[in-house]
Amino acid sequence: QVQLVESGGGLVQAGGSLRLSCAASRIIFGINSRGWYRQAPGKQRELVATITNGGSTNYADSVKGRFTISRDNAKNTVYLQMDSLKPEDTAVYYCNIHKLVPTYDYWGQGTQVTVSS
Repeated sequence: QVQLVESGGGLVQAGGSLRLSCAASRIIFGINSRGWYRQAPGKQRELVATITNGGSTNYADSVKGRFTISRDNAKNTVYLQMDSLKPEDTAVYYCNIHKLVPTYDYWGQGTQVTVSS
């Protein structure tokens, strides 16, 4: 069973930075994309950023210009660099790996990010 292990969350002041990491426990074949999602209290889980196998990236409008997603295939790891953090970025952040054949989603356990004003 594949496990996605996230790290890097924590408490930071507004304007600060954090870097999230997500390492897969083994190589996964057939990956279409890797990504980060977040869920704030009382809200639905939402997409933050994704990166395809080809390297194309996609960001939520709310984080464009502040967050950067990247990956290191040799380390089987995806990162989310978060700069200029705002209190509204406070949420539990989840790592995701999406496969197409067969269609399947792997999820991490989540890491808390709290931005104080």
